[in-house]
Amino acid sequence: MPTTRRSFRPGDRIQVAHSALNWLHIVNLGSCKTATLSADGNEQVVGLHFKGDWIGFDGIATGFCISDAYAMDTGELWSLRYDLLLEAAARQPALMQGVFAVMSHQLTQDRHRTRSRSLMPADARVADFVRSWADSLAERNLRCDEITLRMSRAEIGSYLGLTLETVSRALTRLARCGLIGLDETRRRNITIPSAKALVDFVRQPGGYQQASDTDACRSVA
Repeated sequence: MPTTRRSFRPGDRIQVAHSALNWLHIVNLGSCKTATLSADGNEQVVGLHFKGDWIGFDGIATGFCISDAYAMDTGELWSLRYDLLLEAAARQPALMQGVFAVMSHQLTQDRHRTRSRSLMPADARVADFVRSWADSLAERNLRCDEITLRMSRAEIGSYLGLTLETVSRALTRLARCGLIGLDETRRRNITIPSAKALVDFVRQPGGYQQASDTDACRSVA
């Protein structure tokens, strides 16, 4: 299939909400976010997309893009015309089967993350977010013990349903417990000393009961 390849830089808009769904996009390098406007007019981050992820599936039902999509760092995008994809799939059913498999995988991941985080207190949500980001890099054979979050604290809060202040406090508590390391000069850089410790923290039976920093560290230990 003819594929349009283009480079993007942080902040570039890749997809415009409410526009006709003419293209589907695949992230080849870098990372992107999708966002909608909430009832109060603020941006609501609804999805994160890394190498190999598709953008645009949520608009297939209506024929219009549901969300805006923006680049979070420098990378490359592969774009496919949706009508040509349908024509090619009609000739090669295995192609559409492959697309359906990718779509199902992404939807299942999104549903799992949404359902899991809705039951978690703030610190566990933030820890799970960091773990999920690292896992996405590991799945793509990229370094995952030192990561750079390409999002502000406010954007992370928007994605997790938390305030900026809550996200900042949660990151500080996780750092004090030794679950992550924070770079004070480059605030988006995070180190993960032990991926298992982070996973164990998120999966604690009964959920993490937020109290004091001392209690938090004791619960991790």
